Amino acid sequence: MSFQAYLDSIEEKTGLTPRQLIELAKEKGFDSPDVKAGTILDWLKEDFDLGRGHGMALVHVIKNGPRIDSKHVGSNGSHRDESDTLWLDGKATKPKGVE
Repeated sequence: MSFQAYLDSIEEKTGLTPRQLIELAKEKGFDSPDVKAGTILDWLKEDFDLGRGHGMALVHVIKNGPRIDSKHVGSNGSHRDESDTLWLDGKATKPKGVE
């Protein structure tokens, strides 16, 4: 599953776009550098029933923003993304070519 596919799946499961979830995390102070991934994962599991894989995708964007390492872009395999910038505003508004 690509990074973007994880985020799209999170939206399907929660009914919230990744950007909306990031805003909720910021309101809770989870974007602070001293907050550990486990704290965020616990919140995502408790409030949204997200598992570790999906949770870690969201932890990345909460802590680092929408950019991913270019080694995941255009590579072969199921984890390949089309861009090094993830779409956070929901599947319905995603431009063509952003997978």
